[in-house]
Amino acid sequence: MINQDEDKIRKAFANKDWNDIKATDSWQIFKIMSEFVEGFEKMSRIGPCVSIFGSARTKPENPYYQLAEQIAYKLTKEGYGVISGGGPGIMEAANKGAKAGGGKSVGLNIVLPFEQSSNPFVDNDKNINFDYFFVRKTIFLKYSQGFIAMPGGFGTLDELFEAITLIQTNKVAHFPIVLIGKKYWQGLLGWVKETMLMQESNISEKDLELFHIVDEADEAVKIITEFYSKYLLKPNF
Repeated sequence: MINQDEDKIRKAFANKDWNDIKATDSWQIFKIMSEFVEGFEKMSRIGPCVSIFGSARTKPENPYYQLAEQIAYKLTKEGYGVISGGGPGIMEAANKGAKAGGGKSVGLNIVLPFEQSSNPFVDNDKNINFDYFFVRKTIFLKYSQGFIAMPGGFGTLDELFEAITLIQTNKVAHFPIVLIGKKYWQGLLGWVKETMLMQESNISEKDLELFHIVDEADEAVKIITEFYSKYLLKPNF
């Protein structure tokens, strides 16, 4: 791994002529475009969905795995499809619950050298593979009517704060964001309130209203359904 890292660093600093740069960058642009096109084409026909984020490392015996499965199942019974990252752990639990509930089970899989491979509970026609994280996140945000963040690592935090930032800056509609597991998230939320808000004033108190934190599956689903009932909107499948 160290040798691979060194090789990447050396390549990044290596001298390149214009032809090398042009050829590499042009190919990258077309690859990025192709991922957007495939994502837009497939997801535009999906219908209302809720995204469930969480760790790829969570095992089936973990209570959070079982909770994610329950939430996904209950969401499908309310008419929502479920979008996950398509991989193992919490993502697998989300797709498993959606499948058991007879709902649409979508997987936005990221190609990685470790951890990630598509789980068997994603619908065959709704499994999309990405090389670029930022393209994948765009698809998550564009086609989700709500976000549920289960306990996870850096990737989960990245997706969570991206969603909060876009809502905070009015770049996307104010859809519900639900964090699951008060015990897991309390340290982070304590820092957000005490340091970001009170000490440094880097956010406003109103920003804390952009998300909810609960422990139970029924609470999470209720937040989603009650939010959309105010606008007389219901899933269309």
